Amino acid sequence: MARVGMSAPVSVVAGGKTAKALRDGLGIATVGDLLRHYPRRYVDPGELTDLASLQVGEHVTVFAEVVSASTRRMQQRKGTVSEVVVSDGRGRISLVFFNQPWRSESQLRTGRRGLFAGTVSAYGGTRQLAHPRFVMLPDAGEDDAEGEAAFSDLIIPVYPATAGLPSWRIQQSVRLALDAVDDADDPLPPSVRIGHGLLGLPDALRAVHRPIDRESIELGQRRLRFEEAFGLQAVLAQRRHELRGQAATPRARRTAGLLEAFDERLHLQLTEAQARVGDEIAADLEGSHPMHRLLQGDVGSGKTLVALRAMLQVVDAGGQAALLAPTEVLAQQHLRTLQRFLGPLAERGLLGGDIEGTRLAFLSGSQSAKTRREELAAIASGEAGIVVGTHALLEETVEFADLGLVVVDEQHRFGVEQRAALAERAREGLRPHVLVMTATPIPRTVAMTVFGDLDVSVIDGYPPGRGTIATHVVAPREHPAHLTRAWQRVREEVAEGRKVFVVCPRIGDDGADVGDEDIGSVEPETHPVSSVLDVTAELSERLLPDLRVGMVHGRMSADDKDEAMRRFGAPSDDPDALDVLVATTVIEVGVDIPAASTMVILDADRFGISQLHQLRGRIARGGEDGLCLLVTASDPDTPARERLAAVAATTDGFALARVDLQSRREGDILGTLQSGRRSSLRLLEVIRDEDVVREARDAATEIVEDDPELKRWPALRAHIAEIANDDRSDFLEKG
Repeated sequence: MARVGMSAPVSVVAGGKTAKALRDGLGIATVGDLLRHYPRRYVDPGELTDLASLQVGEHVTVFAEVVSASTRRMQQRKGTVSEVVVSDGRGRISLVFFNQPWRSESQLRTGRRGLFAGTVSAYGGTRQLAHPRFVMLPDAGEDDAEGEAAFSDLIIPVYPATAGLPSWRIQQSVRLALDAVDDADDPLPPSVRIGHGLLGLPDALRAVHRPIDRESIELGQRRLRFEEAFGLQAVLAQRRHELRGQAATPRARRTAGLLEAFDERLHLQLTEAQARVGDEIAADLEGSHPMHRLLQGDVGSGKTLVALRAMLQVVDAGGQAALLAPTEVLAQQHLRTLQRFLGPLAERGLLGGDIEGTRLAFLSGSQSAKTRREELAAIASGEAGIVVGTHALLEETVEFADLGLVVVDEQHRFGVEQRAALAERAREGLRPHVLVMTATPIPRTVAMTVFGDLDVSVIDGYPPGRGTIATHVVAPREHPAHLTRAWQRVREEVAEGRKVFVVCPRIGDDGADVGDEDIGSVEPETHPVSSVLDVTAELSERLLPDLRVGMVHGRMSADDKDEAMRRFGAPSDDPDALDVLVATTVIEVGVDIPAASTMVILDADRFGISQLHQLRGRIARGGEDGLCLLVTASDPDTPARERLAAVAATTDGFALARVDLQSRREGDILGTLQSGRRSSLRLLEVIRDEDVVREARDAATEIVEDDPELKRWPALRAHIAEIANDDRSDFLEKG
């Protein structure tokens, strides 16, 4: 076969039917895609698969031995059913074939071993594979070309497969590709490969697809993990280089200005972490190149205050700052927080406003036309120094006089184009400074991989006055009295003048609104899931009829949501106040109700670790200690209960982030599942492979600094072009 490149269509090494199955079932379109489709595991013909680990619904390929085979006639309809039982010496699973008696009579005789592929199901309490595909280890002297090909290697690779394309068929196509691929397509420069003691690409691919021993598998995987990290880091290194070539208006600190007046007004005593991060940001703002910085801090660490001081520095220097929030509830909360912090300093031009202050503008999609025109005029004239808004800020009709700083809160909720839109609003070809905030703790290696084109600042302390939060798992199926006690505790907290959140995974009970507000259903449904509408009615009418119960969710109008939040934040002695607020995750970030001391999260197993931690951060913000109750109907010793136990065990967001990321697929971590495409990471795990990520970052930076356009490295340029230009790389676009 003629030599082919990695970009050649997969049909050059696979027949038309197989090529179609590879494309349709696995997204494999090129020879490179096929060779990057690495084995999931390996089988030594002397070692059978552990059948006890198989899960119902899982598509599997197992290596096992036939222990019995029989055929009988069906009683309810015509025909026969053949049952073949295979074993690993400990566990068993049945293979079921309808109207194929020859399977048990000739092909699947007792004592033979083979590979069996299918979807695990259960019938009568017994696990089975219905009509599985299989290939048998040939008997001595038997003429079986497919079996001989599948078992010709010393160690048999088992690939992620589909019902129509078993592992051994993929193995056959990979063999042909290995023999045909051109050696010149190695994306790692020789200096990098040799300097880190790595195999060349052809040798690495052979080591993982046709290994001679376990050591060769490890050597091949080590090279390929490094390559994945290096490719991502080269993309990010190019972006860092490009950013340094852009120009921005320096925004120097000013004495006797708005920032100084603000500090004096609040008699601020910043934490050590806030002061350190504030100095980093202030220095960036004084530069002639645009800042691109990630401001990371756990829930309640004081990020908003640090961001506000940066905005005031820009306003002092004659510019404007825009704060972009993903939801109207969060945008309104930010507006109220800034108004509370600034007081008269946010009311310049208004009765009682400070002449040294500025004006706050607000833009959202629900504003009246008159209000919107007034706000747009204030923004365009420069009268409004700080602008808070939702996606409405991104519209072309919004014109700034001199946009100097863009602050993006919870950036992961914005698409690539949306995040870039504001950054292009500065005048005369200059770029604004960009500060990206996240309350989701990010381990260092993930930050290096996902936010590698941003400088990272971490607020790793907390302002004084935050209460501690005790978290407990409540399992009514096991201890019914505990839920009754939970509602009693809610009544006790309200009696002390405090407020209580009750969080539900759904809005209504029709099941259609899961995900309405980025709620990921993380467990299969085994019981009715709590909804805001039902729980509000139940609390108001039966469980807590003497308390004032309200609700907030994403399908309410902006005015109704804002009114609910206003009433919930009002003092308890206000006749219009709410005691209990039933909500979805619309209150997950940014909501600040100092009197909120308690949170009851119903069906807590429906949420991920990060969401639970974010939700919990809404309480104990006013100095009082807090209580968070995670109510679940999930069974003990399940992954769901393990997640809840982890959240209950610590309030350290960084520790929880590591637990969260270790339990998830890398594609989920990097956000690639949004595009429905194959993740560019197959072997690299950024939590486990911290050293690999760090080494790859250093190596990629050195190569790119020496040759920014990679003119000397065409294979590397082609490799990272796929990452940089594919919609799979949305997760890399952070500014």
